[in-house]
Amino acid sequence: MTLVRTLLGLPELRLRLRAGGDLLDREVTRIYVTELPDPSRYVTRGELVLSGLLWWHAPGDAEPFVAALAEAGCAALAASGADSGGIPSDLVSTCERHRIPLVEVPADLSFAVITERVVLALAAESDGARKRLLSAAAETASLPELLASGAAELGADCWVRSATGRVVAGSTPRSPRDRAVVTVGGRHAVPWTLVVDAELSGGRAEIADELASLVGLARAREDEVRAVRTRVAEPLLALLRDRSAADPAELASAFASTGLPSGARLRVLAASTPAAPIAGDVLGELLAEHPAPFFAGAGDDPGSALAVAVDAEWPSGWASDAEAGLARLGPGRLLVGTGGPAPLSGLRGAAEEALHAVGVAERGATRVAVVSGERLGPLTLLLAGAPDDLRRALRDRVLGPLLEQNPELLHTLRVFLECSGSPAKAAKALHVHVNTLRYRMARAGELLGVDVTDFRTQVDLYLALTIDP
Repeated sequence: MTLVRTLLGLPELRLRLRAGGDLLDREVTRIYVTELPDPSRYVTRGELVLSGLLWWHAPGDAEPFVAALAEAGCAALAASGADSGGIPSDLVSTCERHRIPLVEVPADLSFAVITERVVLALAAESDGARKRLLSAAAETASLPELLASGAAELGADCWVRSATGRVVAGSTPRSPRDRAVVTVGGRHAVPWTLVVDAELSGGRAEIADELASLVGLARAREDEVRAVRTRVAEPLLALLRDRSAADPAELASAFASTGLPSGARLRVLAASTPAAPIAGDVLGELLAEHPAPFFAGAGDDPGSALAVAVDAEWPSGWASDAEAGLARLGPGRLLVGTGGPAPLSGLRGAAEEALHAVGVAERGATRVAVVSGERLGPLTLLLAGAPDDLRRALRDRVLGPLLEQNPELLHTLRVFLECSGSPAKAAKALHVHVNTLRYRMARAGELLGVDVTDFRTQVDLYLALTIDP
């Protein structure tokens, strides 16, 4: 049995007890890393909760966090105060009050190291297949190697697949065979499953369950590494989220801290998921197999996220493939916009393009949409950034008489403009005589009080026609 006391006794971890000295015999069954201010929906009994205290800003912030751990029956809290100058006294007293053991993690110790050592401690309690699998998980960060060990124990190939249908890794390159599916633990918007090419029962079922648990731990380690990388890019993402003007030198400095090549062409992705705060996971999933570096982080509200990626081998059918994958994630709208490619000097513009593309998707009726800014056209992008009231006012002012009095003329005008103002092409598209088309256009001009053959007027009319009611 791995106890809190056991972990404190590991000299290489250098953990320091700060609260709960009489509670060290609590059993640790698993690890969970979180920076949520209130993790009550996700923590479970026996967990050693790791946190970098990114959620703590002022006295009182510790109450909902520690209360959630106590309510769930968590084993202990291991916290690092590297970003705040140490463990806040508010957190110490709150842990004492809720009877949650609190240990301080040295600022120079990675959570990944703690995760690996706990996994090793758990492995010491088991034997046979379970022990070998745990050892494999502790000794390598490679998910394919872990699955290869699992396949050897199961006597069957196995794969990890995400909820979008993406094959994350496998013990063999061939396509998965779903003879058995086991849920991989973890709190993710895009869950994983373990797919096994064998019927599961008895000891084989236990091995599969253990393997699925270890895959969850491997994913947690990857999440920790990604979180550290995202912290490096947070200043850049914050500047892109702030839609006010930014100092180019400040933007260049924030970009340089990411380590991305300065001469790279870049794309920006924006996501909006009003149903739940899962946008960051969505962008991470969409870019999981991107061959070039990327950073994804939170947006300016809980249901949004932003990502910056080096533009490399971007498939032409990426948007449609992404939509198909996201459609598998279940209920709730999932909207993604892309901007770029652009150099560093145009990165803010690419971010605006991505955000406006999301705005265009939000005005549509589809549940899942991936909209590329470069395919929308300049007029649509410009209108996407205008307030709804201004858009409607423009539409009513330019098209008012036709909107209420003559929908047939409105449709004819739309077809005429989409045919580049050619009476012959428009008449053919509408299946009417060209003289009928000319009459209708003249009548539309009379009602609107404009010359519909004038180019600037046509631009205004077409702009108004692109605005949704």
